[in-house]
Amino acid sequence: MPFNLKDLRKAFEELVRFEKNAQSPDHLRYIFPFFRGSYFAYRKIDILRIVAVAKAISSNPRYLDVGCGYGDFLKRIRKFIPCAEGIEKDYAIFYSLDILKPDYISILDAHWIEKKFDIIFVGWMEPGQDFRDAIARSTDVVITTLDQGISLAAEFDGHGYQKVAWWRTPSWEDVNTEIMNRYYTKMPASMQIELAKMRGAHNLWYVYARPQKIQNVMVALERQVEKELLLYDQGYDFESILDECGYGYLEKLENPAMLEPLWKVQWN
Repeated sequence: MPFNLKDLRKAFEELVRFEKNAQSPDHLRYIFPFFRGSYFAYRKIDILRIVAVAKAISSNPRYLDVGCGYGDFLKRIRKFIPCAEGIEKDYAIFYSLDILKPDYISILDAHWIEKKFDIIFVGWMEPGQDFRDAIARSTDVVITTLDQGISLAAEFDGHGYQKVAWWRTPSWEDVNTEIMNRYYTKMPASMQIELAKMRGAHNLWYVYARPQKIQNVMVALERQVEKELLLYDQGYDFESILDECGYGYLEKLENPAMLEPLWKVQWN
C-alpha cells in the first residue's frame, strides 16, 4: 500500500519535534523506525552472519534487500558487500520529503524482480503482500525477518527451500516499549521493574537455502557463530540501548514464552 503523503510529512514533523528533547539520538531508531532505523532490532553480529552466508555462496555475492526503505540495514551490509542493492516499492518516501535516493536503491515492486541474486534479504513484508514466488525465482538463499503477529507470508517453507537456522531478536516495538517506560514516562521504578519482567522479543530471523546450498550456508554460519564472543564488544554504538533495555546478546528473558536466549542460533 503506497504511503499517504500527508501522513508521511506529519510523521516526519513529529520526528523533528521529538528529536529536540530526545534523551539519546539512538532512541529515534526505535521510536521512529521507518525514518531512522528498521522494523527489527539488530546488532553488528546480525550483519556479519548475513555477510558470512553471502560470501559462502560467492566471493563477490550478488545481494538484494527487498523493501529496504531508506536503507539503514542495507548501508551496513554494503560496508562488507559494496555491490549490494536494495529495492523499495514507494518512491514517495524519497521525493515527498526531498530525501535523495541512493543509486543502489531502485524503485521496484518485488513481484517484478528480473535478475538473479546469490542471496536475498527480506526485512519487511507488508501485511497482505506475498511476493515469495518472485523471490523463489531469483535466488537459492533467502534470509528473512518475521515480526510475530504482524508480518504475514514471510516464511519460505514450501517454496523449494529448507530452513537451515533461525534466531530471535526484539522487534522495534519491543525496544520502543522499554525505552518509553524507562525514559519518557513518570511511572515508579518498581512498576518499571515489574513490566520489564514481561518484556517480549517478537522478531525471528530465518535462514533458508535450496538443498544444493545448505551445506555451504550451515558451515559459514557455524564458523561465524564461533567467532561472535570475540566480536561482541565491537558492535555499533546503538547496541548499548539494547543492553540497557534488557535485550543483551544471549540474554534469556523472564517471559516464559521466550524460551531461547536472544541471538542464539537454533539449527533445523
